[in-house]
Amino acid sequence: MTSPERSTSSRLFLMRHGETEWSISGQHTSHTDLPLTEAGEEQARALGRALSGHPFGLVLSSPRTRAARTAELAGFGDVVQVDENLVEWDYGAYEGRTSADIQAELGHAWSLWTDGVPAGDTPGESSSDVQRRVRAAIDRAQPELDAGRDVLMVAHSHLLRALTAVWLSLPASSGGLFSLSTGTVSELGYEHGRPAVKRWNCPPAQLPEL
Repeated sequence: MTSPERSTSSRLFLMRHGETEWSISGQHTSHTDLPLTEAGEEQARALGRALSGHPFGLVLSSPRTRAARTAELAGFGDVVQVDENLVEWDYGAYEGRTSADIQAELGHAWSLWTDGVPAGDTPGESSSDVQRRVRAAIDRAQPELDAGRDVLMVAHSHLLRALTAVWLSLPASSGGLFSLSTGTVSELGYEHGRPAVKRWNCPPAQLPEL
């Protein structure tokens, strides 16, 4: 479905939380509530310095500690609002496992985006499930964007990549086309009135002109 044209200069900023032990090891991390590493905390502070003074009409964060702590250390603790729709993809039985481990067990290639996950301690989610959640998060931000105010979302890799795909009127499964590092900010906006990616996967040093 084609998104309607919008005449706005507002932007949706996406901040991936700082480094954790499992982001280093490549283990899928959804409901496991890991803290930031020391390096991850410094990533968050550096993001705060880069965004210092930038006005946001709305700041939303996943409730997970790694995201909420990133928002706090970046200087948004007084204004951030929790949004349950920004929690990471529920990996079901694949929570805590790496893609290499999963593929070795299955004996063939596997992709979260297209193959999904089996239920485990949690039910797991499909890309369609995640698509509904990120659509709701975008809908929550849209009134601020339509009013010309920027919005910041602090969340997780797979969730933010799925959200970006939906922003572009693609299925959430197309989020696999993007790569997203910890401690980075991406910027979504509009080009000739249509949704576009303005910047992607930028560390703090690449954010001097916001």
